[in-house]
Amino acid sequence: MRPEDHEGTGGGGLLVPMAWMYSEYIADEVLATGDLMEPTTLEYRAGRDALALTIFLSDGPVADELCVARVHQLRLLTAYGAGWRRWVCARLEALERPCAPAGPPDPDLTLARAAWRWLEETELLAADLDALGPPSWEPVDSGEEGETRVWTPAWRLGLPLGHLAVHLY
Repeated sequence: MRPEDHEGTGGGGLLVPMAWMYSEYIADEVLATGDLMEPTTLEYRAGRDALALTIFLSDGPVADELCVARVHQLRLLTAYGAGWRRWVCARLEALERPCAPAGPPDPDLTLARAAWRWLEETELLAADLDALGPPSWEPVDSGEEGETRVWTPAWRLGLPLGHLAVHLY
């Protein structure tokens, strides 16, 4: 990143988004361990960004590795029906309220907001997860091969992918 102008405050250092970069690294490691998707796909990016956003916004100490309590917390936060979208919006809003005098923008928060914007605004063509319903133990009629596909926000596809990767971690 380029040095930021601190308007004579003498800072002159680089503003490096270490917390966001750490969150992305951990999310990438968890997804790679699960080996659920090729890393070059948009679906993988959606999963990585959703998981990185969850890690970044969740409370708890930052450690070199994910501890059991942290993995459990990620499972709960990314679970279906847990209100993840509302939780992300509330956490981002809370972080955006400045408690200190105005200064340079927080590079971590800037990248987190960009990831959230991408997850909200990008739509991916995927199987209609709402139409699948609960799992059935009945044999599937092989005559019906077509599945319903819909355009869905990237976070709706990335969140279950991230959740599954956390379970496999």
